[in-house]
Amino acid sequence: MPRSSWINSAESTVFFSRSQREEPAQHALEVAVRSAMPEADEATLQIVVACAGLLGTTAYADRDFSAEERQRVDELLQSIQGLDETGRREIIAALEANIVDLATVHSTRFTRALKEHADRDLRRHVLDLLVDVAAADDEITHSEVTVLRRLTEALGLEQADYNEAQEKHRDKLAAISKRQ
Repeated sequence: MPRSSWINSAESTVFFSRSQREEPAQHALEVAVRSAMPEADEATLQIVVACAGLLGTTAYADRDFSAEERQRVDELLQSIQGLDETGRREIIAALEANIVDLATVHSTRFTRALKEHADRDLRRHVLDLLVDVAAADDEITHSEVTVLRRLTEALGLEQADYNEAQEKHRDKLAAISKRQ
C-alpha cells in the first residue's frame, strides 16, 4: 500500500512506527504536509515540514502566535508550488495545535533537515522568511531576535546573514523602536 494512501486514513495510527507515536507534534505537521502535497518527493516534503516548523517556531518565539503572524505564515506558504488553500489550512492548523512542542522541542530537527536537504541559498532564503514572520506584528521582540540568531547558527549561516535579513525590518526591532 503506498504511503500516501494509508497516511490519510482514519486508521493510520496502526501503521506508524513507535518513534512517530512518541512525537505527535512533529508527526501531525508531517501528516499535514504529506496530505497537502501527495505528489512531492521525500526531500521536498522534509524541506516543507522544516520550513513550516521553523515559521511556527519564529512566530511563537514571543509566546504568542498572533493573527498577523498566522496570516504571514499563510502568505509565505502560498509560494510553495503544489500547496493549495486547503493544504495551507491543514498545515497552519497542525502548527496551531502543536505550536509549543514544535517551537521548543523540534526546531533542532527542522534546522538539521534543512542543512541536509537545502543548499546555502535556500537556507538563507528561509532565514529571510523567518525574519518576515517575526516582523509580521510590527515588532521584533528581544525573544524573537534571540530565537532568530540561534536558528541562524543552527542553519549553518553567519551573523552577517542574519544582519542582512533583519535590515529591511530594522524599524520594527523592539529595542530601537522604544528609543524613538
